[in-house]
Amino acid sequence: MASSPISHRLTADDGVTLAWHELGEGRPVLLIHGLFSSAEINWIKFGHAKFVADRGFRVIMPDLRAHGQSDAPHDPAAYPPDILARDGLALIAQLGLTDYDLGGYSLGGRTSVRMVIMGAKPRRLVNGGMGLEGLLRTGGRSEHFKTILQGLGTHQRGSPEWMAEAFLKTSGGDPKALLPLLDSFVDTSEAELKSISMPTLVLTGVDDHDNGSSQALADMLPDGRLVEVPGNHMSAVTNPKFGHAIADFLSA
Repeated sequence: MASSPISHRLTADDGVTLAWHELGEGRPVLLIHGLFSSAEINWIKFGHAKFVADRGFRVIMPDLRAHGQSDAPHDPAAYPPDILARDGLALIAQLGLTDYDLGGYSLGGRTSVRMVIMGAKPRRLVNGGMGLEGLLRTGGRSEHFKTILQGLGTHQRGSPEWMAEAFLKTSGGDPKALLPLLDSFVDTSEAELKSISMPTLVLTGVDDHDNGSSQALADMLPDGRLVEVPGNHMSAVTNPKFGHAIADFLSA
């Protein structure tokens, strides 16, 4: 088994080049990172991908458009509604996956849900760092991040906006690409959530309330179960317990 991820490229239907990274062999699982982040930051850096791969999985980790090693076009036309979910479905088709698991963190968790709504059929689903409000009403978080991107350099030190800007600088994100991406978010209805029948892990930091109630989300899903790890929205995904919880759920 490869000890470090191998990177690949895919050209989307609109000509945007998307990167994805693989580690391990076995049952495929697609893991999608969060906003302003990348596969490297969310899944590789803190060992989560290795934890999962060591349990016998082929871990497939895309860089969302406007993130990581994927293209970051500035044209708003490159970010129609649900484009991230469509990119994920295109990757599944490109790889010929029919029996696989799916999950993500924060925006990646929301994207995974949108993929299921649009026809993806994973055996198991992981929704990390996401609460019910963040799925039902995406506008609040979208406006929050628009404020951050439109006011770079003006946020009060120590504020949530300042911390998000600091993370953006660390990840090397492109504000001119990320701003139009925010308009691609699509709300998911309660009826759509109640149609998600596969076992779903709602995995969150015990102090993470950024996207609403994770307990409420787990309760609404037909086969949802909540697992909490130490930390808030920024720190929970850096905790080894986060990756081990995913590995345990997928291996059960």
